[in-house]
Amino acid sequence: MLPPFLPSADAASRLTALLDSAMDAIVSIDEAGRIVMYNRAAEQTFGWSASEMLGQPLERLMPERFRAGHASHVRQFASTGVTARLKGSKGGGEGVVLWGRRADGSEFPMDASISQIDTGHGKLFSVIIRDVTDRVKARQDLARFATEAAAIREQEKSRVARELHDELAQSLTALKMDAVWVRQHLAAAGTPSPALSAKIEGMLALLDDSVAATRRIAADLRPLVLDDLGLAPAIEWLVQSFSQRHGVPCHLDIDESLALGEPHATAVFRIVQESLNNVAKHAHAHQAWVRVVREAGDCGAPASGVPVDCIVLQVRDDGVGFDQAAARQPQSLGLIGLRERAQLLEGQVRIDSVPGAGTTVEARLPLPIEPVPAPGVRP
Repeated sequence: MLPPFLPSADAASRLTALLDSAMDAIVSIDEAGRIVMYNRAAEQTFGWSASEMLGQPLERLMPERFRAGHASHVRQFASTGVTARLKGSKGGGEGVVLWGRRADGSEFPMDASISQIDTGHGKLFSVIIRDVTDRVKARQDLARFATEAAAIREQEKSRVARELHDELAQSLTALKMDAVWVRQHLAAAGTPSPALSAKIEGMLALLDDSVAATRRIAADLRPLVLDDLGLAPAIEWLVQSFSQRHGVPCHLDIDESLALGEPHATAVFRIVQESLNNVAKHAHAHQAWVRVVREAGDCGAPASGVPVDCIVLQVRDDGVGFDQAAARQPQSLGLIGLRERAQLLEGQVRIDSVPGAGTTVEARLPLPIEPVPAPGVRP
């Protein structure tokens, strides 16, 4: 039986032949959401034949958790008349991915766009669908490789930081104690020359500075508190260190019970660290605020298609701000690094800034449902 909007059997035949020749799956629905055209590529993609799908609701081709949202999207699209991509979940890279459902019940990621035409019998909506399983898998593999590479770098930083703290800093401290011993014995043996006393005092001051610099470098490489005590104490240490170094009061709002495994703990710490570094370098701020919380089921559906909890971190200042439309300096890599860290974990970073009104950096990272290692377990 021909769909009611087609004027003739000849037109229907020509349109069917055109749709069947397309390499992408094409599904057309009427205003009631019923399928009226379903080409051969769609049969191969979804596993249902055209005879099984004609007259069926479009929602049959997608998982149940997405049906209500896309029905409302199609209604909105019908009122605007603007060709657009269907909304779905993030697919490990740019754009969005919609999830389809095959006849055997399996799910797959797909790229889908929708357009509409007006006919004498109402509007006709056509959805062009492409299976992007290979593309999403390639992006996931690339992200997994990048995450593992980042983890290796963090492990190396942790090793170097611990050696600096345990070996070099302790050796310098021992050397200082020897210098103090020499000063005391010279004083006991007689009055040392002013030049010798000045030299020893200079050595002791230099050793104090060297010990402090070694510990600061070790902490910047990898704060041992992150490995030994967990994320919340590490963020607290980071905020206190920022205020002490730069004289800018920083207010912290963090869930003290927050515990994350790797690589999420390191990503959150590094994003906060880089954001505070940007405040110190560019903001000329009088105050800063850091907020790190967990929000239940607030990250939508990542590439897995399953809604998950979200870690939300926000760094805000009352500084000079900047024009986001202005060209960036070639050496300005801080904001790029923030986005790359978030994207590796299928998250996103939003930056709001207005000249003279401060800057807000907000990152949202979806969290996997998995056991979290106890504090003290190093990555």
